[in-house]
Amino acid sequence: MAKNEKRVQVTLACEVCKRRNYITTKNKLNDRERIEMKKYCRWDRKHTLHKETR
Repeated sequence: MAKNEKRVQVTLACEVCKRRNYITTKNKLNDRERIEMKKYCRWDRKHTLHKETR
């Protein structure tokens, strides 16, 4: 497996406003399921749960 095939770019969408606010990378081998993070949503002006979208 090449170096760039292990890490993939994922988009995080806010659960409240449904906007795609962040782009990050994750290790495809270690994190198979979708990731969830509490991040700041600038439209809601508070920290909300962001989930990985496809």
